Order: sequence, then structure tokens, then C-alpha cells
Amino acid sequence: MGRRAGMAVEGAAYYAGDVTDYAQVRQAAEGMEAIVHLAAVRHPMMAPGQEVFRVNCTGTFNIYQAAAEVGIRRVVSASSINALGYNFGIKDFPLLYFPIDEEHPTYTTDPYSFSKQVVEEIAAYYYRREGISGVQLRLPAVYEVQGEAAWIQQALAGIRAAYDALLSMPKAARRQRVEEIIAKFEAMRTKRVWEYPPNQSIYQDAEGMLAFGRSNFWTSIDSRDSAQAIEKALLADYEGSYPLFVNDSHNFVGIDSHVLAETFFPEVTTWKRAVQGTESLVSIEKARQLIGFEPEHSLPPR
Repeated sequence: MGRRAGMAVEGAAYYAGDVTDYAQVRQAAEGMEAIVHLAAVRHPMMAPGQEVFRVNCTGTFNIYQAAAEVGIRRVVSASSINALGYNFGIKDFPLLYFPIDEEHPTYTTDPYSFSKQVVEEIAAYYYRREGISGVQLRLPAVYEVQGEAAWIQQALAGIRAAYDALLSMPKAARRQRVEEIIAKFEAMRTKRVWEYPPNQSIYQDAEGMLAFGRSNFWTSIDSRDSAQAIEKALLADYEGSYPLFVNDSHNFVGIDSHVLAETFFPEVTTWKRAVQGTESLVSIEKARQLIGFEPEHSLPPR
């Protein structure tokens, strides 16, 4: 590992290295009490599938193996909402219920989502083998709202206007329109448009704007809330290895969640529990109970 010029974190030493190089990871783990593992190829458009898998899975295995060797018993790692398999997957699969939680079956058909599924299995393996406890945070899109407020608000206004126009249509026309949007989205899946090399035209047209958010169930998280989830996962009193959904407690379009579900997922008729108003269709109840996570910032602000 080598110190990187120009980088500084107050009160901390900063080093740059390769998470897939075990010797470097092992050296960095010496003397640590816990590890937060966020190093990864963070989007399927950033690298070919084999590289996504190599970095994400080998890097995670190295982190846990190094932790085991030096006696660390708490590792918090970044999984993804995509461990479910719904967003980037090249095939559709039926959702069983809302709100979605950690008990919902996964169905991964793209290398990025599969790598996150494997990351969670690596963590479970090291708890069984070495007693290393921790959580794998199923983060959705993370926004730096403080520094990006202007363009985020502009984008949200356009997205909300598209949804409002759709919902104002007569029921039959709206149903037909939604079926067209979903059919186009499902056709895109088969073309693997989210995989490397990048395709920049996915959400540029009207159908794309209306589809935006559907495949991640209109979830988001402020970077400050992702940081507090990490801190609480490090410090909370628990034993075991747990994938946890951590996201805003409300959907980001500000529309009643039952309306969104009935409009875009009419085939899902089972509700595990009541959802009120704009409450998220992805449950954070397990994160609340296990680590005391409670989002403090919403997109848009409330």
C-alpha cells in the first residue's frame, strides 16, 4: 500500500491500494478493530462482467480473510439493492409481495447483481467459519444532496411532472400506457443495456423517464444516511451476518406508494404489512430493529 498525495482525512491515515491484492489488504488490516468495506466496481457499466465479478468478489473475500487472520470480528460491507436482481437483471421475475424485505427471494441474472449476492454469501461464510459479525448494506442510489441540490431538484421536478401526467389519464388509457412502458423496459433488459460498455440513452425519452425508479421501487438514500447506517452497523450490539436494506423511508417521487404499486405492479396483490402514504415499498424495518437505523434526510426534503 502507498500513501496517496493530495488526499487527507482529518484524524486518519489514508493509503491507496488494490483490494484484489491480498498482501496489501492483509497489511492494511493490521492493528484495526473493525473494517468498513466499500471498495468495488459500483455499477455494471463501469467494467466487463468478469472484471466486475473479480473485483467485487475477490476483494470481499480478501477483506474477510484478512480480518480473520488478524482477529477482527466486525466487518461492514456494501452490498446493493441489486442483490435482489430486479433492476439490472436481463430477465424479469415475479415479485411476491410489498413491501419488499430481506426475506424476498433473489433472482440475479447480471454480473453486478450476482457479485453482490456472492458478497453476502462470503460474509455469511466467514460468520459460520470465523465468527465475524457484520451487515451487508443493500444500498440504493446514494445522492450527495448537499452538493447537488440544484440538478437533483430539477430532475425530480421533471420526473414528478411525467408521473402526474400519467396518473391524470383515464384509467384505461393509463393502463395501456403503463403496459407500453413496461414492455419497452422488458425489451431493454434482454439487450443488456446496463452492462459494459456504457449506453447513455436508457432514460432519455418519455418512456424512460416514467420507467425511472420502477425497477428500484423508487428508492434512494442521502449520503449522510448511508454514513450513519455504516456507523450504526459498526457499533450496534448484535451477532451474526445480515443483509440489510437501508434506504429512505419514503419514495422519492412523493406519490402515494399504493398508487405506484397498483399502477406499475398490478399483479402484486399481497402486502406483508400496511404501508402508509409515501412510505417506501422496500422495508427498512430489519435495519431499524438490528442497528437502530432511521433515515434523517429525504429526497425530496420533507
